[in-house]
Amino acid sequence: MMPELISSSTRRAIVGMGATGRSVARFWQSRGLHFEVFDTRVSLAEDFELRRELSNVMCHFGDIDETALDAIDLAVVSPGIALSHPWVRRLQDKGAQICGDVDLFVNEIDVPVVGITGSNGKSTVTSMVGQLLTHCGQSVAVGGNLGTPALELLDSSIDIAVLELSSFQLERAGKLNLAAATVLNLSEDHLDRHQTMPLYHLAKHRIFLGAEAVVVNCQDPLTLPINAGSATLVAWRLCDPDFNQFGLREVDGEDWICFGFEPLARRKDIPLVGEHNVANAIVSLSIGHALGFPLSNLVSGLAHLTGLPHRCERVADLDGVIFVDDSKATNTAATCSAIAGIKNGRNLVLIAGGQGKNQDFSVLRDPITRFCKQVILMGEAASEIAGALSPNTVVTRANSMSEAVDQAMVAASSGDAVLLSPACASFDMFENYEERGRAFQASITAMIGGTTS
Repeated sequence: MMPELISSSTRRAIVGMGATGRSVARFWQSRGLHFEVFDTRVSLAEDFELRRELSNVMCHFGDIDETALDAIDLAVVSPGIALSHPWVRRLQDKGAQICGDVDLFVNEIDVPVVGITGSNGKSTVTSMVGQLLTHCGQSVAVGGNLGTPALELLDSSIDIAVLELSSFQLERAGKLNLAAATVLNLSEDHLDRHQTMPLYHLAKHRIFLGAEAVVVNCQDPLTLPINAGSATLVAWRLCDPDFNQFGLREVDGEDWICFGFEPLARRKDIPLVGEHNVANAIVSLSIGHALGFPLSNLVSGLAHLTGLPHRCERVADLDGVIFVDDSKATNTAATCSAIAGIKNGRNLVLIAGGQGKNQDFSVLRDPITRFCKQVILMGEAASEIAGALSPNTVVTRANSMSEAVDQAMVAASSGDAVLLSPACASFDMFENYEERGRAFQASITAMIGGTTS
């Protein structure tokens, strides 16, 4: 336990009053602790609900006198605020301790905590692990970067907590001492924030600090901890596993999820679309095993797994054309994975584009050339993506989601799939990836109804 996190004499601050910052405020208020809040948005001064919640708290909104930061001993900096922000730099220069909400959470909770991160699949795996542990009879709280802020899970009567953790959360976290931790995969993402791949990797790898068990992806060496210490290692791969590893092996002409040479479940019994979801199921099984739950109970839960919205979600079948919403694919690796998982002998019409986040879009060239009959591009990165593709690829542009869906329906034939998998962030045209996915689904609904939106 870190005494400065609970000492009544510590001068505290919250920097950034989004969902995470508000959860910290409610937590500290419930403990009777005094603190100040800081946010660059002047508009928060007119937020009646926030001001009611913070009626006895000193609030600094907008362009502040930065000397107000100098008396702070401990600052919880919300994930949306970069550590390079001038306010954070000043706090550090004045000797303040910087941490995140997850540090407060693990310092407070007295049940095992599982941490899951990676460039892609972390929300789905977090959900799957929660489902499998529930199937094992546990009362499970699921949250973190996925939906509910970690601190809002504290008041639940639970046996175990499963958290999705982003690189933004981890870069400011201390030694979390998790019961089990994993980095699912690592590929280029968030370079607009982290600047370089090594810094992005370092942020992700902070999840391993003090972990009791580490679950590793043998096929992605970037996910392996440099020093696992005394942690128990559980390994998995999406191919033939070695002894005491989880993987996928052919048994009597069928693909089976196996532990070493022991068949556990047939691949075809995983009720979710795509090879990437088979990988998600395998790593979820590995995490449950690392926590000590019986394999028989975990395996019986695999057939009941459900997916999350906007993650390779099959949303319609019209005249033999399937429509798949993968709006959560906000980087190139996620889109490559979606193409590989959905193709299954189909020609694809891909809808992509948005905010590019300084990615290298050339990695899309090969899978798009091989499997996509047309690409429809939207948003800020449209020209950049088009320039990275083969000149033989059919590329069109759309100014709205409804226009993109209309073009896709014209291009697609029976047996094809229309795949929204943007490889980009959504913020140039939408509030978030969820709104982008809903716009895709609404456009399909309107088209089926004989209208366009």
